[in-house]
Amino acid sequence: MPETILIVDDEQHIIDLAAMYLQQEGFAITSATDGAVALDRILKETPNLVVLDLMLPSMDGWEICRRVRAESDVPIIMLTARGDEIDRIVGLELGADDYLTKPFNPRELVARIRAILRRTERRPTAAPTETEIMLGNLAIYPDRRLVKIDERTVELRLKEFDLLLTLVENKGMVFTREKLLNVVWGYDFAGETRTVDVHIAHLRHKLKGMTPSIETVWGVGYRLDTV
Repeated sequence: MPETILIVDDEQHIIDLAAMYLQQEGFAITSATDGAVALDRILKETPNLVVLDLMLPSMDGWEICRRVRAESDVPIIMLTARGDEIDRIVGLELGADDYLTKPFNPRELVARIRAILRRTERRPTAAPTETEIMLGNLAIYPDRRLVKIDERTVELRLKEFDLLLTLVENKGMVFTREKLLNVVWGYDFAGETRTVDVHIAHLRHKLKGMTPSIETVWGVGYRLDTV
């Protein structure tokens, strides 16, 4: 069964353009031009991924993202026609997985969708002897995508877990933002690295009290310190 992409935009020609490229790649497409309608479809139809414009009638993309994240972890790529970086930062803070600025290259949209879907595929059910990674008071169970600190379960979103696991599996190694984009998000650096900074900030907040800690290497990137 083909994966379903919901495209939400109040400009029909943008929906038609994106749909044409995505259908050529084998995706099933559904669409909405109104914010309230889009929210209803996301929660009821559970698409595999949502391409979400910010400026919509009845309900904007930020509000849709906020409400969706209260109930679902469906991947979201936000579209914005604005050049102000704050719009993109707010979208990421609300839980968007990625963003593209209009006008966008449809082929880049396809590539980013594929990269996100690869990362969000469900992993096989854990075997009885599952893998356990222990560092300080941090325990990670990759097969179940489970994280604990001092036996306290920490709820992480998909990208947050992948980012933490990458740093843990390479503890002490310094990763540039560009390298993390490539390893965790699955696409080459395209001129913006704020995505990584926002997700690191989320991780630090959720993993407060964790030893080891995620360190900033100024002018370079991030690493997990050794314990």
